[in-house]
Amino acid sequence: MCADINDDGTRQTAEQIIGQGGKALPLRIDVTSRGQVDDMVRQAIDTFGDVHFQFNSAGAALRRSKFLDIDDALFDKTFSLNVKGTLYCMQAILPHMQKNRHGVIVNMASMAHRRGGPGSSVHYAAAKGAVVTMTLGVAREFAHLGIRCLSISPGPVRTPFQAAAQTSPELLQGFLDDVPMKRFGEPEEIGELVLFMCSNACAFMTADTVYVNGGGGWR
Repeated sequence: MCADINDDGTRQTAEQIIGQGGKALPLRIDVTSRGQVDDMVRQAIDTFGDVHFQFNSAGAALRRSKFLDIDDALFDKTFSLNVKGTLYCMQAILPHMQKNRHGVIVNMASMAHRRGGPGSSVHYAAAKGAVVTMTLGVAREFAHLGIRCLSISPGPVRTPFQAAAQTSPELLQGFLDDVPMKRFGEPEEIGELVLFMCSNACAFMTADTVYVNGGGGWR
């Protein structure tokens, strides 16, 4: 089930999966709507029978802002997307995983939760900190049922995220200067980690967040 507010992205992803012999269903979903998320999970179960893995990657800083300029609208929208969106997705799928006594949930966090986002994104860092904490809590609460829950805290990755957040060229260069590998991560590198987390290769791994940052992202 490929779900996003980006119709073209979900369709292209589903076509790639189908083109390689898999099965996929694209669906336009706004994760800030509990009703839409619940419907997504129902459709996934009805279509595929069982859901073994859930990857919650919807998130954004929305826009950069100094701390004293963060208003209610920016704060609420940031938490609605990053925190409530993750909450809704996990709450929708966990009863199904409980019934099966199996499942892996991977949530997208950020290095921002470790450095706090001073000067540009404290609202985003705080939201991702909440995602890390929820991941820990869910992992420990449901571990005895064979359910694992993990998060990924990447440094800068080459996606439309920075443009969407109106990141200035100067700030973007600062991010790059802080990475010892002198490059940004690629989406495929995050994808490979998600596959590993969902595999039996790390069956004893849960509750953790994994940092993928090229050695940087701490400033």
